Amino acid sequence: MLRSRIIPCLLLHDGGLVKTRQFKDAKYVGDPLNAVKIFNEKEVDELMLIDIDATAHAQTPNFALLKGLAVESRMPLGYGGGVTTAQQATQIIASGFEKVSISAAALARPRLIREMAEAVGAQSVVVTLDVRKNKLLPGYTIYTRNGTEKQKANLLEFCQQAVELGAGEIVINSIDRDGEMAGYDLELAKLVRKTVSSPVTMLGGAGNSTHMQELIDAVGVVGAAAGSMFVFKGPYRAVLINYARPSRLV
Repeated sequence: MLRSRIIPCLLLHDGGLVKTRQFKDAKYVGDPLNAVKIFNEKEVDELMLIDIDATAHAQTPNFALLKGLAVESRMPLGYGGGVTTAQQATQIIASGFEKVSISAAALARPRLIREMAEAVGAQSVVVTLDVRKNKLLPGYTIYTRNGTEKQKANLLEFCQQAVELGAGEIVINSIDRDGEMAGYDLELAKLVRKTVSSPVTMLGGAGNSTHMQELIDAVGVVGAAAGSMFVFKGPYRAVLINYARPSRLV
């Protein structure tokens, strides 16, 4: 039986970990290997690692770093950043990761989703979409390259297309709520959940376990991912890696 997952999301930048607010003002929060070791002890459901430099600077994944992290990890790992071929996805899975995420590459060439699904299995293919709520018109717009490039693709239509092509999971990341710790965009979560038949993970806005429970209550079984919630503590955002889960899970 499927259950909701509580997922820390860590951002890789210049070899370290950072946390952003609305995709800006990156703050250093630690060493990725140390974070993996701490989360091992916390027995987290899953850990997501996103290299925010790779696609923005046309870099390939840092396979040596990923292999080193996978060797130390005792939890399922997902990775995104700079993946543009099925061969790269295969190499990442072979290094010990369970999932590979694509975003800009999927929008530029949707066929890549199918190629990856055929190479590593649909269960290992994640399509991550960074979105902003439209200010004047209803709906949401997809952005790529750390929120700097606006895309024409319709969010819900592309989610459906991605699933049809073989995506085993859709991750929706709210740029507006990134790092704000004021709660998920539940309207967005409901829209995507109604549209997508594959597992869905929401990212952006969680500040405490109550926010995660609100998300689960609103949409049912879901991945509840967060960054700031798991690396900051207190009103002054002191860096402290932690892991909290709602008292009850669907």
